[in-house]
Amino acid sequence: MYGLTVTVNLPFDAAVERVTEELKKEGFGVLTDIDVAATLKTKLGLERLPYRILGACNPVLASKAIELEPDIGLLLPCNVVVRQEPDGKVSILLLDPNIMAELVTNKAVCEIAQEARARLDRVKAALEG
Repeated sequence: MYGLTVTVNLPFDAAVERVTEELKKEGFGVLTDIDVAATLKTKLGLERLPYRILGACNPVLASKAIELEPDIGLLLPCNVVVRQEPDGKVSILLLDPNIMAELVTNKAVCEIAQEARARLDRVKAALEG
């Protein structure tokens, strides 16, 4: 509903490494890495399956978007969720940058979102292959 999803048969840490590598091939770096399961364990004492949110950013596209629409930083970076499923598989979810385009009226920003989406489509395809 919000993005692209792929399920992989990899150990959790290997899935995180793999998506990070594929993002890098498309010019994205991971700026943030939030270990949600560890945070919930520390703060609330809750046991959860591994769940991380990676803040992925393509500096070239981000720079162009910020130049055109300075407030766009509220919508950056693009989040990538890596989530362990109960069956042992790992789901990787990539936020669809076109959601950003729905919130912005500047057509040039929409074009940047489409470029980011095309790159994330290639990441998804590589993870499926």
